[in-house]
Amino acid sequence: MRIAILGVGSLGTIVGAYLADGGMDVELIDAYQEHVDALNQTGAKVVGTTEFHAKVKAITPDQKSGTYDLVLLLTKQLSNGTILRELLPFLHDESIVCSLQNGIPEENVASIVGAARVIAGSVEFGATFMEPGVSSLTTEYTQFKKYAFQIGELNGETSDRIQRVKSILDLVGGTHISDNLVGTKWSKLLINNAFSGLSAALNGEYGDILDDEVGIVSAAHIADETIKVGHANGIEFVKMNGFDIASLELKSEQDIPERIKTLKYVMEPSRLLKASMLQDLEKKRKTEIDYINGVVSSKAEGTGIATPYNDLVVKLVQSAEATQTVPDFQTNIKAFEDLVNGQ
Repeated sequence: MRIAILGVGSLGTIVGAYLADGGMDVELIDAYQEHVDALNQTGAKVVGTTEFHAKVKAITPDQKSGTYDLVLLLTKQLSNGTILRELLPFLHDESIVCSLQNGIPEENVASIVGAARVIAGSVEFGATFMEPGVSSLTTEYTQFKKYAFQIGELNGETSDRIQRVKSILDLVGGTHISDNLVGTKWSKLLINNAFSGLSAALNGEYGDILDDEVGIVSAAHIADETIKVGHANGIEFVKMNGFDIASLELKSEQDIPERIKTLKYVMEPSRLLKASMLQDLEKKRKTEIDYINGVVSSKAEGTGIATPYNDLVVKLVQSAEATQTVPDFQTNIKAFEDLVNGQ
């Protein structure tokens, strides 16, 4: 099977290293020339919770050739339109495109490459790009080897091809087949909306949100909006680490103290995290906010469900993008305070 990894950042470098070491015919495709050169000259190096090195083949997008049987999509959604249209000539009728991106990209991916080619995927490990050719695995190694990916057909079936993709990704880390991968991705989207979105909109770590009265109330409302909009779109949320994500829905304002208590318990281990979208703002780069909190706003259209908290996150992050500035916590938290107080 001829494999392409499209987007070789922190995650793609690790995936490429293990697939190449496992004997797969894999090309690592990325536009960062210095990174491509380092991968070809010295190989892909994994550091962090493990030490691993593998010889790999890396190319830039303009060097694609032939056709690929499996494409692992690890680019940011911002580039999907261009990248996927450029990919089309390199796909055959039976090619598989496995979306491993943040958010809920499958509908958009399918609209370009064809729904029959698409399977959904979810990355369950963390990594940090260190320098060209080097990525740091931040998830504990034994956990990574047990649980690195979830994948699934869009219709929930356990097909022959999903089994084949599992056997390939198992070379990287533990891969599990889900009959409701879309539900899994919405569950992850909820956490990203409530904490990554607020981290970017406010300029703070997750712990800053947990410790701020208005911040944590806003997170509870963002979670509630995500659940209500998901349900209106036929989504069945999947439990995460045994926790029932859908239980965060607010039935009334009286539920807020209990939801806050739950969020503080669930998210405490992640209090030092800083959203990658905030890191994008710090680097004066465009973020994926339209594909994170923006998904809730767009999917709410026609449902009659109001999404003021997600809308505000999108507005504040887009404002920071436009002005190429980093948000000020004390300034932006006042906008959420006005929402909480009904102003």
